[in-house]
Amino acid sequence: QVQLVQSGGGLVQPRGSLRLSCAASGVTLNDYSIGWFRQTPGKEREAISCINTSDGAVYYLDSEKGRFTISRDNDKNTVYLQVDSLEVEDTAVYYCATRWHYCTKFAWGYEYWGQGTQVTVSL
Repeated sequence: QVQLVQSGGGLVQPRGSLRLSCAASGVTLNDYSIGWFRQTPGKEREAISCINTSDGAVYYLDSEKGRFTISRDNDKNTVYLQVDSLEVEDTAVYYCATRWHYCTKFAWGYEYWGQGTQVTVSL
């Protein structure tokens, strides 16, 4: 049974940082592309970053380049998303997901999803 367990969300002040984790069981993350998405109420899930399964290439939402860093620890079977210089507009539920092909920005292309973790940016 595939399970993705997320951690690392919470309340952070503007200009602060967080590292989100996505730990997998029942699947070897290195065999999959891993995407990070975020969603706010009333809006579609938005792709913000992805790391390819085969070549490790990484992708970021254009507007967020430089603030987000995706990485993978194969020994821990965990993927991370480092988020720096957080802004109030980053407040959302963040999700990780696996895909058995190259990265795509479309949420429907991912097979398994983490439970989501809330990130709130506020004073």
